[in-house]
Amino acid sequence: MSPWSCYRSTGLLCIVLLSLSIPAAIGDLQVGFYNSSCPQAESVVLSVVSKHFATDHSVTAAFLRMYFHDCFVGGCDASILIAPTKKKKTERSAGPNLTVRGFEIINEVKANLEAQCPSTVSCADIIALATRDAVALAGGPNYDIPTGRRDGLVSNPRNVRLPGPSLTVSEAFQFFSAKGFTLEEMVILLGSHTVGVAHCVFFRDRLGNFQGTGSPDPSMDPSLKAKLTRICGPRPKPLKKDPTAFLDQNTSFVVDNQYYNQLLMNKGVMQIDQELASDSSTASVVSGLASDEAGFLQKFADALVKLGNVEVLMGTGISQIQPSIDRDDVNLQGRDTTLAATCMTSDSAP
Repeated sequence: MSPWSCYRSTGLLCIVLLSLSIPAAIGDLQVGFYNSSCPQAESVVLSVVSKHFATDHSVTAAFLRMYFHDCFVGGCDASILIAPTKKKKTERSAGPNLTVRGFEIINEVKANLEAQCPSTVSCADIIALATRDAVALAGGPNYDIPTGRRDGLVSNPRNVRLPGPSLTVSEAFQFFSAKGFTLEEMVILLGSHTVGVAHCVFFRDRLGNFQGTGSPDPSMDPSLKAKLTRICGPRPKPLKKDPTAFLDQNTSFVVDNQYYNQLLMNKGVMQIDQELASDSSTASVVSGLASDEAGFLQKFADALVKLGNVEVLMGTGISQIQPSIDRDDVNLQGRDTTLAATCMTSDSAP
């Protein structure tokens, strides 16, 4: 019987602990980095994330997206958390980040940690731990994640360059290879689309005017096309009012390998998703993951750990983003790097 069958049939939560071959330390990052300085750190993160997951299963997708968007722009340094001010824009102002959410949960975790271990746990580590816990709560692997990251001091919207939903496999891979990922690891990380939604604006062209042809994308399953057309309506809408569709039309809130099975049935929602199954360089990877759920979950955990090691800031002490921004590139170098009590900046003056 599948380890997820109890979740699917009864709605009961199942968390599967995998025996993963993850090293205890990656570079200067270490599993259990806070064991001495704040031994309750990881349990505090889990407690807050569990509370929110209980009422909103979509937090898993929210944290996966935040984690990816943070790590792919200047490394895993929590710079995505810096709030823009009236005068200065930050990474959160960039188009790809306008629909990133979950910031208030990260801040709630930080407030709880500050009450117990002041000036100790970095916001970058909170994002990594919260993502791990949300993945496990959604039926995915519960893996060890090394910690010890320092928070960044720069947040510039011009630095936000992320792979878009309409790229080809080769175009998307240019982004991933630049961060040290293999083609297989790219396919595995895109398995994050096993949960979450996409706004219609990101796939509307596939429904009726694919690549300017005036016709739908012929690779899309007709029943999926009809369903998405009903959801999206005949005309585009502003992003805040734009409808959304589940990226995994089968088990939309469960971290499993059904996303890949959907691709094999031509039910990928965004172009890049379906391209994975049709491109000769990745088709066999998709087929393999679709037929091996346990294998996917182990590889997914490994890929998420590797993602958390992208261009991390390390060294003595853990610096914290400061609550004042007054430079064009939102560069806070040279400021006091004492840990603040919040992970999100305000627009107040120092």
